Amino acid sequence: MKSVVVGTAGHIDHGKSALVQAFTGTDPDRLKEEKARGITIDLGFAHLLVGDVNLAFIDVPGHERFVKNMLAGVGGIDLVVLVVAADESVMPQTREHFEICRLLRVPAGLVAVTKTDLVDADTLELARLEIRELVAGSFLEGAPVIAVSSRTGQGMAELKGALLHAAERVAGRSADGAMRLPIDRVFSVKGFGTVVTGTLVSGRVRADDELRIVPGDRRVKARGVQVHGVRQAEARAGQRSAVNVSGVDVDEIERGQSLVAPGAFEATRLADASVEVLAEAKALKHGARVRMHQGTAEILGRVALIGPVGVNTTDQGVPVLPPASRGLVRLRLEHPTVLTRGDRFILRAYSPPTTIAGGYVVDPRPPRAALRTKAALERARQLDFDPSDIGGRADAELSAARTMIAEAGPAGLPVMALISRVGTDPRDVTTRIDALVAREQAIRVGEVLVAPAVMENLEKTIVDLVTAHHRLEPLAEGIPREEVRERLFGRAHVATFDRALSELEKQGVIVARDRLALTTHRVSLSPEDDHARAAIERAYRDSGLKPPDAASLQAETGVSGPTIDRILKILQRQKVLVKIETLIFHDEALRRLKQEMATLKKAEGPEARIDVATFKERFGVTRKFAIPLLEYLDRERVTRRVGDARIVL
Repeated sequence: MKSVVVGTAGHIDHGKSALVQAFTGTDPDRLKEEKARGITIDLGFAHLLVGDVNLAFIDVPGHERFVKNMLAGVGGIDLVVLVVAADESVMPQTREHFEICRLLRVPAGLVAVTKTDLVDADTLELARLEIRELVAGSFLEGAPVIAVSSRTGQGMAELKGALLHAAERVAGRSADGAMRLPIDRVFSVKGFGTVVTGTLVSGRVRADDELRIVPGDRRVKARGVQVHGVRQAEARAGQRSAVNVSGVDVDEIERGQSLVAPGAFEATRLADASVEVLAEAKALKHGARVRMHQGTAEILGRVALIGPVGVNTTDQGVPVLPPASRGLVRLRLEHPTVLTRGDRFILRAYSPPTTIAGGYVVDPRPPRAALRTKAALERARQLDFDPSDIGGRADAELSAARTMIAEAGPAGLPVMALISRVGTDPRDVTTRIDALVAREQAIRVGEVLVAPAVMENLEKTIVDLVTAHHRLEPLAEGIPREEVRERLFGRAHVATFDRALSELEKQGVIVARDRLALTTHRVSLSPEDDHARAAIERAYRDSGLKPPDAASLQAETGVSGPTIDRILKILQRQKVLVKIETLIFHDEALRRLKQEMATLKKAEGPEARIDVATFKERFGVTRKFAIPLLEYLDRERVTRRVGDARIVL
């Protein structure tokens, strides 16, 4: 069954709610205050099943004070019925609602001229003329203009036929995309708990799905799903849906948040966008405070124009977008909201709150950088695209991904950002990555994408750093691996570092172990240093388990203190000498010690034990050497301490 969301639009008291009630039999005005005042204040809902098409109606308020509520409903509609009363014709909110629908690119619609029973034929024809003048050149040009009366039923059959015809031409929404439901109502049902409702704009939701409420990233679980009051196995994109969620209370959710699939969407307070300023609006100033309406959310923020100052400025030199013009801007929002590339929105003035512009997001999480430059303008132009061009979507996404990957540098662009930031359908992620890799525009490193030029530069930087280290410390075997990572890759993804090292090893350029070294590097000592090395090693080998201290070593070898320190570091890196606490032993002495322990174990069997006194006597050492050596044997799992003694393992 095809589901089409139909929204009403029009001036206050032009009969929108009465039309919906006459059409569906359901009164969309659900609030006591609406009944008392006879006006629609908040969104109303009704539905009608006609053949195999389910028409879900969203009735919006027409009063200028409640346009923000109207905007919370109109963002998810597939088809609009512009309602114009024959006795008043086109009024201010008629125009504003129409412009909102045009800016949001509502795909289809028709016009219902209501209250025809109150006017004569000439007045009705005058209303028709004004309506045609209003919609000329828009998506409603040539759409049916049907005269109806909710009181007498005149024209209702014709309206139903026109609605069905328009609904048949509306393209369905993808149920395979990332699940996203902008929340327009939240309430509690006794025995069930918290329920959220909205129009499912993409994907599908089933009972037991793990979901998130964002902004806030609150984890919830779908306990059940209803579509138009009927429990269903799943709700699909394009359907008015109610989801019973667990893990959250009613007062923890509000209109403007979204119920989404985990990892598919992120909250942001910064977005680059393309905007169109209305012809009848004032110029949009750089830095102007505005109200941004997207989905069911209203967020305050400021607009910053992107690009160098041009000819359009105020007397004070402030850049502006003139009426009836289009430009690229950055939106700086005062609170986080959920945005993805291609999302359409409306901008209204902060005060008085009148509609001034509309547009779509080109980057929901742009990097912070100077905006009033040619480079910033060129970047925004590269990311700009036509959201309605379905055929060009793949190329537009690849172009955007390429720009974002290059900007990400060594940190890389997370693969999931193709969904949450680029706006790629989850089904197409692998295809997009394969295309980027095939075109040599990206390298996949784990779960991030890195530009080939960035990877090439990182590899070169590693080689340069290792080369410089060899030049400064020719006797060192290499530079510590972690030191390189922290110096060059502090903000990079760890997988990027590992990939760069792996590539350099494959090329035979470096050896990557605990230390990084060029494959051509050899530790070479001068004749004097080589003589010193031999003397120092001999001194430690001959001393066995009673190694010399610094003073006696210097006296015995005749080598200066600084040279001894340098040679000792080399011998330790080469594993010839081993440092145990503050003492240094020759590796041969330690191996002989382990062999002695094995001999003791063989002689005494499972009961073989040794304590400090026995150790001192057996090996002829003082407590200064015995304690560190016994603890070393414990760490090497040769012995295990039990009380004051040790069991030989």
